[in-house]
Amino acid sequence: MQALRFSKFGQDDALALGLRLVNLGTAQALPIAIDVRRNQHILFHASLPGATPDNDAWIERKSRTAERYCEPSLLVGLRGRLGGGRLEDNGWFDQTLFASHGGAFPIHVTGTGVVATVTVSGLPQQADHDLVVEALRSFRD
Repeated sequence: MQALRFSKFGQDDALALGLRLVNLGTAQALPIAIDVRRNQHILFHASLPGATPDNDAWIERKSRTAERYCEPSLLVGLRGRLGGGRLEDNGWFDQTLFASHGGAFPIHVTGTGVVATVTVSGLPQQADHDLVVEALRSFRD
């Protein structure tokens, strides 16, 4: 995660990152929804052909998880499974609000902290995560 920190991230960056994901998804004909938000302020959102309203619901829950824990939602889920359990089995983990599945990544600005989240939904969770990481790496470079 350290390698994916940024020196700045504003609304113009959210648009550029969102469009980068649209281009990646379109090139591969992926049925995904894409979201970049700051807290509950949606800075970018797109649904590519094949995405469904369920993807929007997953985005809400996964982005809330990445924002709350300041870590990728995939990592939150993996840590929750240490020792053979599941985060979802804990009574304090509200599955109506949070999802510990891959696809949401916090946008971290050096010296500031987490300022936004980027989320993809529509693929298996590892593929959602990998697509976001690919876009963040190419955007940073």
